[in-house]
Amino acid sequence: MFLMPTIMKRGMIMVQVSRKSLLTAVISPNGAVSKVVVQEVTMEPGAKAPPHLHPCPTMGVVTEGAISFQTEGQPVSCLQTGDAFYEPPNVRVYKFDNDGNVPAKFVVFYLLGQYETDTVHILKT
Repeated sequence: MFLMPTIMKRGMIMVQVSRKSLLTAVISPNGAVSKVVVQEVTMEPGAKAPPHLHPCPTMGVVTEGAISFQTEGQPVSCLQTGDAFYEPPNVRVYKFDNDGNVPAKFVVFYLLGQYETDTVHILKT
């Protein structure tokens, strides 16, 4: 985290703005992102996402609660409030579940090419 001094125009008051790095994800270096779809998702306690994948780079930040998260070839991790996540395109997501007793919320960003519209494909189990 680093602090950056910022000057506000009204009254020229000096304030501190902090920035905390949450995630750096290398997305298709040769691809072109022409739009970003941003959604807030709420999962009720016990809600479990079906196995799925995203045809586009997908990233997000948990804003409330906790999420159990597992992508293909990776161990299960527990995302807490403030944690960021990345789901590479066409990688299976086996677990994205709210195992807690309170709702979990996250903001998700789908990075789409010019002619792309699909953000998620549910997998047959």
